[in-house]
Amino acid sequence: MPSKLPKLLLILVLTIFVLNLVQAYFMELIFDEAYYWHFAQDMAFGYFDHPPMVAWLIGLGSYFLDGNLGVRFLSCLLSAGTLLVLWKTVDDPKKYNYVPHFVVLVFSMTLLNFYGFLTLPDTPLLFFCALFLYVYKHFIERPSWLLALVLGLVMAALMYSKYHAVLVIVFVLLSNLKLLSNKFAWFAVIIALAAYTPHFVWLYDKDFISIQYHLFERPNNAYDFNKYTLGFLINLVALFGFTFPWIYRSLYRTKRDSSFTKALLFLVYGVLLFFFFSSFNRRVQTQWIIVICIPMVLLVFNDMMRDKISRKWIFRMGLVNIPILLLLRLIMVFEEISPIHYESHGNKEWVEQVKKKAKGAPVVFENSYRLAPMYAYYSGETSYSLNNIFYRQNQFSIDDSEAAVQHQKVYHIAKSPKTNEVAFVNEEGTEFYGNFIDNFESYRKLRCEVVGDHFELDFEKELTLSVYNPYPEGIPLHKLKFSVVYLNEFKRLPNSVPIKVQTVDENILVLQSNEKTKFTFMLPQPKLNGPGYFRIAISENDLRYGLNGKPIKLE
Repeated sequence: MPSKLPKLLLILVLTIFVLNLVQAYFMELIFDEAYYWHFAQDMAFGYFDHPPMVAWLIGLGSYFLDGNLGVRFLSCLLSAGTLLVLWKTVDDPKKYNYVPHFVVLVFSMTLLNFYGFLTLPDTPLLFFCALFLYVYKHFIERPSWLLALVLGLVMAALMYSKYHAVLVIVFVLLSNLKLLSNKFAWFAVIIALAAYTPHFVWLYDKDFISIQYHLFERPNNAYDFNKYTLGFLINLVALFGFTFPWIYRSLYRTKRDSSFTKALLFLVYGVLLFFFFSSFNRRVQTQWIIVICIPMVLLVFNDMMRDKISRKWIFRMGLVNIPILLLLRLIMVFEEISPIHYESHGNKEWVEQVKKKAKGAPVVFENSYRLAPMYAYYSGETSYSLNNIFYRQNQFSIDDSEAAVQHQKVYHIAKSPKTNEVAFVNEEGTEFYGNFIDNFESYRKLRCEVVGDHFELDFEKELTLSVYNPYPEGIPLHKLKFSVVYLNEFKRLPNSVPIKVQTVDENILVLQSNEKTKFTFMLPQPKLNGPGYFRIAISENDLRYGLNGKPIKLE
């Protein structure tokens, strides 16, 4: 079997790579990319929403290249690498007869196409998933200490890309339980855990705030079949476009004829079942299941080589998908040909409007981890997202961006007006209002904890509140107001009721730096019927109440 990459494959991959580079250069950032660019301004081993790989890619790319291309260059490179690794993983010698079929199969998959130029956590996840499967295939055929070392490092890279990577590792392990008695497999696990230790340390230092949010604090809604389960099933179609009937036909036809094929099947069905059952609890986003595209390429391409019907129809329908995807890519770049507004359109314009009105002052956006980094990226100015009880915590809640605007004159932007000055109007027609604050002072990092294990809606019981001040200076109590925020059973519909708190030591007038201060309070009468949770919130200097305490279950 030839060992070199076919010339036609290299030409096609290079063509796709150049196309992705052109798109990366000319297309404005989408909001998530701007948010991850914000991550990269402070390189670390972890971030609020994701592990650090996406920030590392942006940071490294931006070190060598400026602008959009710097943000996206390594994603384009990894995308080309994903395609080549997948090709190398297929060991059937007949593959050299079907190079165009392989490229059409991969390039016609919706998100594999788009993630070829967008820098999102799934981009490295896809590459390292492909690399993991490639190394794993060789590992089970001929295990060695060297392959175990490489496998461990790749598993760590997978986990550094996105937390969903744990599903890849777990389902592959479940497909081959003999690995539990394999010394090389255990060595690989040890290497992976050792390489991942810096992120574990970061999580510990941040009180596992990311895990707490994703597993326990994230708001939800009542089950809706159309939005949740039906939406999940529609996503299964959206992943593959017009090829989907034959893609799933190939999956159904595949037999477990080897340990590697069994691993691929376990991975696909495992992820699909996991998110199918998840759909009865919350909405499953399309990108959450994108990882199945990697094993599906391998399974489907093998079926295409064996079966004439699969080969004919997947190739034909893939050639239908590709022009549609290319048209959508053009629309993402050129607003004038777009029938709808897309988030990569018009950001430079509103940023320029806000920059003129801010007159050099830092801009504080109320409740928008999307607008704040987009403004900073295109204006080159300082920005901050001030999160309150009607929003959620994010990277701005834990990094040092608050300190950059503290005690400065800032231009504050919110949807609800404090003045009649419109800062800008977005493409959907939503008005954002702006006003100057001469001496901005926020304390969103104050942390509140109600002492106790079980809580009932008892309005006569005195509760104890502990407030930790992480700031380097003391905070006078007269600057703070406290509130109990009631939430429904899905942690939504925040209803704020002000409360009076009393320090346990009546002589305390200041929250001292890096110390905890205890208060007493009583739960107020809620304006919300049957609240399921409550949390403590603090307003500083008459700003809207912040996200200072965790949601606490009312029993």
